[in-house]
Parts: sequence; structure tokens; C-alpha cells
Amino acid sequence: MAAYKPVVVQACPKLGEKITQDTLYWRGYKTPVQIKEFGAVNKIDFCPVPPYNYAVTASSRIHIYGRYSQEPIKTFSRFRDAAYCASYRDDGRLLVAGSEDGSISLFDVSGKAPLRQFEGHTKPVHLAGFLSDKYRIFSGGDDYSSNLWDIPSATNIISYSEHTDYVRCGCASKVNADVFITGSYDHTVKLFDARTKSSVLTIEHGHPVESVLLFPSGGLLVSAGGRYVKVWDVLKGGQLLVSLKNHHKTVTCLCLNSSGQRLLSGSLDRHVKIYSTTSYKVVHSFNYATSILSLALSPEDETIVVGMTNGVLNVKHRKPEEKNENSQKKRQPAYRTYVKGRTYMPKQPPIMLHTPEVTVAVMQELHRRGTLRSALAGRDEKQVNLLLTFVARRVIEPRFTPVLVTVADMITDIYQPVVGQSAIVDKQFLKLQQAIGKEIDYQEELLEVLGMMDTLFATFTKKKDTCLEENKSNGVTEIIETNKNY
Repeated sequence: MAAYKPVVVQACPKLGEKITQDTLYWRGYKTPVQIKEFGAVNKIDFCPVPPYNYAVTASSRIHIYGRYSQEPIKTFSRFRDAAYCASYRDDGRLLVAGSEDGSISLFDVSGKAPLRQFEGHTKPVHLAGFLSDKYRIFSGGDDYSSNLWDIPSATNIISYSEHTDYVRCGCASKVNADVFITGSYDHTVKLFDARTKSSVLTIEHGHPVESVLLFPSGGLLVSAGGRYVKVWDVLKGGQLLVSLKNHHKTVTCLCLNSSGQRLLSGSLDRHVKIYSTTSYKVVHSFNYATSILSLALSPEDETIVVGMTNGVLNVKHRKPEEKNENSQKKRQPAYRTYVKGRTYMPKQPPIMLHTPEVTVAVMQELHRRGTLRSALAGRDEKQVNLLLTFVARRVIEPRFTPVLVTVADMITDIYQPVVGQSAIVDKQFLKLQQAIGKEIDYQEELLEVLGMMDTLFATFTKKKDTCLEENKSNGVTEIIETNKNY
């Protein structure tokens, strides 16, 4: 058996991208600080009041970090098993968390031992938070129930058992102290009012719900599950406003910036997408090393903290504005050179110029196996640009047309939602459109020429047959006249 020889892929310079105000803003963060936790980071929550410390829930511990500290300034570790969903109260003085054993613990941030223990769930509690009145706690567990608790008496006020699968996420309304929302793996999001004995609104997300978020106004609700982020109008009875599908794996977490104008989503595909809440288009994205489980943005948008499945906490701090301005003034020529370098267009790899049949053969084999769409999806700007350049150049060659037409159709279908976000990719789509348009025009002209040629050939054939018949008839007449002379 012949040895397998892998194809050598040539590295290309990084392509430029469309520079917008959002790009410049979100790039204004320093190099991230990496902090190793004891397990996967399932929840990050910032204290709503200065100095904006944040609580990190991982394994069986809750660590409190200062804004710039790389070591925890406080630890809550009195859990018998894994801890989940540590959340601050609005005044920043109390902290509530669920656990694997089904209990809910209430902590004073300045103390160590739990102030209260709430018992009632029979399975792990992945959701715990405060209502906006500060005196009640809502919770959700793997026993499919959603409960409401009174803090002073540590008693259960009401229990709802409407979900048919694990309750894994939720949030409370800041406008109405009696309203809270839960999301479940039964694909539904339910809105509860503590004054009623059942849910007042049920929304069908369509996938297991991993995270929910309520806008500060209380009128819009965001749900995340599967690859989808969906925005709903609560005031219109849960009407779907927009469905976003910009991630390639399950979306696990959501958060808003301080102004509510930007929505952030984290996913197992290792990306954080940032959307405008007016157009719901992606305005920027961050890439991380491993899958993302939790995400939080500080109240002043000064710090972004991301928790990952490998237990790493990624912390980015915003650069001071004054230093940015001074550095730009001092290094203006270097900055212009840097921008020029980002717009550099690399030469195409040899496989695109000399051996296109190899590339097309690989695409044809992937299509035969039914994995071509998966192979084309999830590409960054550089890779999409290379694909479109190759297709636009080779699609007009008859030997490649059947395969590349299918590839072009899939690329257009996959990346249609992000058209307009990259000038380079948009330019390649226009080139592809022009190439296909010209080829269609050529084909129409050739068909016209072929029709004219068919007419000419038919005319020549008729003339030839007529001449042969005339020659035959003249030959017979001459023979008869010669015989008569003899």
C-alpha cells in the first residue's frame, strides 16, 4: 500500500477587514490575563456596585476577584459538591448559589459561612437569583421545578412544576418585582408572576434553552439555545422579532453592555459575537482558545471576563482613553503603515493556479460523502475570500462547472446572513456574480450561433440533394439521346 502524502497548505498573510467604530472600540482592550480555576467555569457575575468585583463559580468553589486582581480576594468553599450560578443581589451585599446536592446557599459577601440554606429541590440547582425587591429568591433545578423563596424566613413561597425537562437558566425583571423568567431543556421559556399560581407566558424556542436575558426595559427577551439567539417581544405576547444564527455550535451565554446597545453571546464554537441591538447584525467578534461556558461584562464596560470549559478564566481590561490618544498622535506614521499592511492582498496559493483539479476533486469527494456543507461552514474572512476567488476563477471551465456550481450555491446559502460585514468578501461575491453573468451571456450567444449554423447546414444539405437529382436526370437524358443517334 502506498504511503499517504499530506497536501502542504501554504500560509497566507492575514487579510484586511472593514474598519468600523465598533472594531476600533472592541479592539481597545489590553492583552487578556489568563487565570486557572479548579474546573469548568459555569457562571461569572459582576457586583452591581463599585468596586465591581466579580464572582466566579467553578467546581465546588466560588471565588471573588477584584477588578485587577489575579488571585481571589475571597473564597466560598463550603459546598458538599459542585456549586452553580453564584449571583449578586442588586446592592452587592448578598450572594446566592445553587449546588449539585439540590440546596441553595445564601452568603454575606463580608462573611464566610452561609446565612441561609434553602432546601426543597430534589436534584441539582443550576439557577438561583434575586428578585428586584431584594427579599425573595427564585430558583430552578433538574427536578423540572421553579421555586420562589422568602429570605427572612427561609421558606418556600410557591413552587411551579410546568417544565418537562431540566431548568438551567433564568433572570428576574428589574421593572416588576414579582416577575421572573426561566429557560429549560424542554425548549421553552416561561414567564412567571409570583402573584399567580401558573406561568403567564410560554415561548417556544425550538432548542434546549441555555441562557435567557431580559432587557432593562422589560419589554424584550433574548433566549439562546442550539445555534440560535432569538429576540422576543414580551409585550406582544412573546412575538418573535428576530432569529440569529451566527454561531456554529451551541450558544451557552448572553449579556448586555451598560447602555443596552450591544448584545454579546458566547458559544461552544470558541467565539463571542457582538450584535447591535438596533440592526441585530454582528459588529465584532472575539476568538478564544476553547469552548465558552460563561461570559460577563462589567457595569462600566471596562472589563470582559470569559469562562471556558478547560477551567481558564480570560480577563480583558480596557485601555485608558488618554493613553490611546497620545500613542496614536506619537506613532501616526507607523499606524498608517499598519493599516496598509492589513489591507495587503496575498498571492494565491499554488494549488489555485497550477493544480485546480486537485481542489475540485477534494470538493467532489466531500460532496459525495455529504460533508461539503460542513466543510465550507465556519470559515473566517481569509478562508471565505480564498474559496470565492477560486470558484469565481474556475467555475467557467467546463470540466469544473458541475462541481463548482454546487459549491458556489452552498457558499452563498451559508454566508448570506453576514453579507455586508466585510468589504473583501463582498467584492469576491460581486466577482462571482459577474463571472457567472458573463458565462450565461456567452452561452446565450453560442446558442444563437449554433442555431444559425444549424440553419446554414440545413440549407447546404438541401442544395446538395437538389444538385444530385438534377445531375442524375441530366445523365439519363444524355444516354437516351446517344442511343438514338446510333
